[in-house]
Order: sequence, then structure tokens, then C-alpha cells
Amino acid sequence: VRNPEFGTIANVHIPCLGFLTRQRIVLLVGIMVLIVTIVVVLAAVLAHGRKESSVQLLEWKGRGTTKNLQEVILGRCYNYITTVNPELRDKDCQKIWETMKNAFVYKNPCNITTEDYQPLLDLASHPVPCNKSLFWSKTNDLVHRYTKANHNLFTLEDTLLGYMTDGVSWCGSPSRPGINYESCPKWSECESNPSTVYWKMASKMFAEAACGVVQVMLNGSVDDAFRSSSIFGSVEIFNLDPDKVSAVQIWLMHNIGGPHRESCVGHSITKLTSILEERNLSVSCEDNYRPVQLLQCTSDPDHADCRLCTSNVQ
Repeated sequence: VRNPEFGTIANVHIPCLGFLTRQRIVLLVGIMVLIVTIVVVLAAVLAHGRKESSVQLLEWKGRGTTKNLQEVILGRCYNYITTVNPELRDKDCQKIWETMKNAFVYKNPCNITTEDYQPLLDLASHPVPCNKSLFWSKTNDLVHRYTKANHNLFTLEDTLLGYMTDGVSWCGSPSRPGINYESCPKWSECESNPSTVYWKMASKMFAEAACGVVQVMLNGSVDDAFRSSSIFGSVEIFNLDPDKVSAVQIWLMHNIGGPHRESCVGHSITKLTSILEERNLSVSCEDNYRPVQLLQCTSDPDHADCRLCTSNVQ
């Protein structure tokens, strides 16, 4: 190129067109690889989202997880260790909740194991004094009215493990948010669901710890006061320790005014007695244990069954 000032030719470097073309090709290839990568990632995310949606759509026959479950469990736990049983004030309710949550959150609600719940039972369990364990079947309302009036006896629901979870429903989901608030499996849908595994483990522990004289409250106003399929019939009676339990007292309660469908000599009570005696446990049975019957009478004090003296005086 001629320099107009000096009249000389200056050397000017002209880029190689082939080099520029290669740069552009490399750049274009890089952009295409980036675009393909983004497309693949988006497709994977969408596929995962569709998979999660399909899990969320699973429906069970039981009611879903109790709303505000964390607050319910924590509130009950703090109430229990501060007012119901202050001797347990050293229990860590926050840790108990976290341990319970880890047992089922983000898990298939039909694949829960005893190992999932063992840390929780280790944290929240506590001893029940001898002669104070009360078992029950088909008498839920009555038995707990009685333990509220008579603080000398404990059902499983009167321990921390039972108090926190009584009447509460919970189950997980493999997809977000990890908890199913719409529905949970019933006991009949799959045996390894969160509630079934939990209550069976807690019931087994409660029975194993029982000592001295234990009581059992059954319902004589229903068919089959004792049922082998119940938690009491399938779990608890087989975990009573004959070396620790000196006797089993059965209280067979009837509704005020009946019906009286079974007595202490009825077929299912006879079956229960036989099972217990085969396990070297001493058994007695009483129809309408009077202290419990008097509690029943608070709702119908004028009924004939509620008279202090039932004999007819002419």
C-alpha cells in the first residue's frame, strides 16, 4: 500500500480467509452442541416431571396425611412432656418429629419397613409401671374415657408414641412434596404402609414391656368380642412375657341397655382364655367391671343397669 506522505509501500498483514472459516465452523459446532445438550436436558426434566405426575395421581382408599402434620405432632409431643407426663421433659420433640418424618417422607407408602421406624421408637418410648398396662379392642372411646378418669392405667394411646399419633393419618410419596395429603393406603390395601407398620411395632413394644397384672377391656355388645385379626389378637397377646406378667384380667363390657352378645363364657372369650393359658398366663374375666360401668352410667344414670342395687325389692 502506498504511503501518501513518504511515497513508500507499507506492508499490511491480511488475515487468512481459511483460518477465519475454521474458527467460524468450530464456533458453530460448539453452539450446536450446546443447543443439543439443552434440548436433551429439557426432555429429561419433562420426562421426570411426567413420571412424578403419574406417581402423584396414585389414589388410595384411606384418608390422606393430616393437614399440618408437623405442627400436630410437635404440639402433642410438647403437651405430653410438659403437662401429661412431665417426667419425660428431657425428650427432644423436634428430633422426634424429624425422625418420624424421615421414616416415611419421599418413600413408597407400601414399602415401609420396621427399620424405618426403629429410630423413632428408640427416641420416644418410655416404661409403663407394672400393673398399669391396659389393652383393648373395640372399646376405643370407653377405654380412653376410663384412663382419663383413672390415671393409674395406661393404654398405648396414653404413652408418648400413641398420644402423638392417635387419630392421625400420614404417608409419603416418591414425588414432591414427599407427602401425600390426598390419600393413603388402608390396612387392607398393603400391609407395609406407614400406619400399619408403626402401630404394630408400637403395640409389640407396649406388650413386651407390660409387667405384673395387666388388664384387657373388650366389647361384649359386638359379635366376637375377641378377634384374632385385631392388633390385640395378632400382636399384643403373643408378645406378653409370661416371665413378667403375673395375670391377665379381662373386663368384658356391654353397652348400657345391651345388647349382650357375649359373656365371659362366650366362644371368643373362651378362645382368648385358651390362647393365654397355653402361653402360661393366668386369666380371669369379669362381665361389666363396675368402675367402668359407672363411667358408662354418667350418660344414662337412671337406667336399670346403673342402679347401685340391682335386686328387685317388693
